Amino acid sequence: MTIDSVIFDWGGTLSVFADVDMEDMWRLAAHHLAAGSAPEREDELCARLVAVEEEAWARIAIDQHSFTLAWLLAQASEAIGLDVAAAVLEEASQGHLDAWTPHIRHDPDARPVLKALKERGIGIGLLSNTHWPRHFHEHFLERDGLAEYLDARLYTSELPRSKPHTSAFHAAVSALGSEPSRAVFVGDRPFDDVYGAKKAGLTAVLKVNPVMPAYEVVPDATIMTLPELLPLIDGWQT
Repeated sequence: MTIDSVIFDWGGTLSVFADVDMEDMWRLAAHHLAAGSAPEREDELCARLVAVEEEAWARIAIDQHSFTLAWLLAQASEAIGLDVAAAVLEEASQGHLDAWTPHIRHDPDARPVLKALKERGIGIGLLSNTHWPRHFHEHFLERDGLAEYLDARLYTSELPRSKPHTSAFHAAVSALGSEPSRAVFVGDRPFDDVYGAKKAGLTAVLKVNPVMPAYEVVPDATIMTLPELLPLIDGWQT
């Protein structure tokens, strides 16, 4: 086997997993909507908004249809009968992304591992299931010096389907000018990442994340840390 490209998941793989990003945005929106009129409803509104997003993500396991932040905000507005989009945008505009998403940080090993792969002549890609627009992710990748090593960055908010749908993986492979048989996918979700990648014909590496739900699929390799990927890639070269 010859490997010429490695594609990474973002949340929980290149970035440190954080299970708080949903509530952060919705809490800001709920506070904005409740302020001045019904502050006692803030917790209720936040819980209902979180539920809207959870339902949207749950549907991906069924049909893999991607969704955008604009669509999600429209669904949230309909669910509670208030203009959630305006609230989110007004809150976000009051500060830089770093000010209201301080929990987003990359694995300290991410940059050196990407650099080492680049030095080996490997094409490097990113494929993230997300409803956030491109600029949201690009901001953090550029902030932490990862963007320069990623030859292709694909976000499902710009694709018709999300992982584990085969088309998402093939789009990433194609963007790198590679073929599934020569590509490795690295992710922390057994269903979205490992099952999806293997079904699409890629070699799948699971980066263990104990909070991720299990799925009956056997990865081609399992790693606990990103540096463990490098000897795997070297060993797969023929």
